[in-house]
Amino acid sequence: CRDARALAARANPSDARAFLESRFTAAEVRTDDGGRGLLTAYFAPEYPARRVPDAEFDAPVLSRPTNLSSVGDRAAIEAGSAQSSALAWMKAEDLFFLQIQGSGTLTFPDGARLRAAYAADNGAKFVGIARPMTEEGLLPRDGTSGEAIRGWLAAHRGPEARRVMALNPRYIFFITSPDDGNEATGAAGVPLPARRSVAVDPSRWTYGEAAWIEADGGNLRGARASYRGLVMTLDTGSAIRGPVRADLYIGRGDAAGHEAGAVRHPLRMWRLIPRG
Repeated sequence: CRDARALAARANPSDARAFLESRFTAAEVRTDDGGRGLLTAYFAPEYPARRVPDAEFDAPVLSRPTNLSSVGDRAAIEAGSAQSSALAWMKAEDLFFLQIQGSGTLTFPDGARLRAAYAADNGAKFVGIARPMTEEGLLPRDGTSGEAIRGWLAAHRGPEARRVMALNPRYIFFITSPDDGNEATGAAGVPLPARRSVAVDPSRWTYGEAAWIEADGGNLRGARASYRGLVMTLDTGSAIRGPVRADLYIGRGDAAGHEAGAVRHPLRMWRLIPRG
């Protein structure tokens, strides 16, 4: 670490590569069944919000409830089972995606900005809604990007969208603070470098490990051809399970969100192990 810090002040790409090749050895990580892993991506969203509800902004951003152990699933919480406060109000589809991402920035008409961060969850397992939406014929199989799902939910706002969102019983509660403009902080407790940090399964990885990823052949509309490069394991997520499963942090804002929603690529990973 001491040598890396000294090198960082003057490193060029050749120096950095030589340092990594001389100090680390790469060992490919295998899935439990020998198949390919999976790369997805996430971002720090920025969503409009209101301080009081109206016809469009009618979904509350809820604080950690005092009765957390008994709140129930998403449908029960939306029916009022949680004893918590509304920190802000959002469009229902935006809140749903804020809960998937786990954190984000809320922007208000007066220019104020709040950072919403994960505070607690209801303990239910995360269930993706892309597959059931295709099975019901609501979206085509190659058209289940994040933006496509959010667009459908917005177009069907009300009971129909709530029924689909309730297929994912997991519910996230938040804490808010003034937005400092920095990148989101991951589970490792440090800001996430965009495109250089991944969320992983903490039972298979240690926070702060270096890894090399190669992910080619994404099949969602609008997907980039490939992702490959050096990343650090700095975060986790409820859907990130297994040794070759990673969620790449893209960055903040709408452009990052459009890209992240189209990442679903077969993945290979190598752990960079310090030489003895």
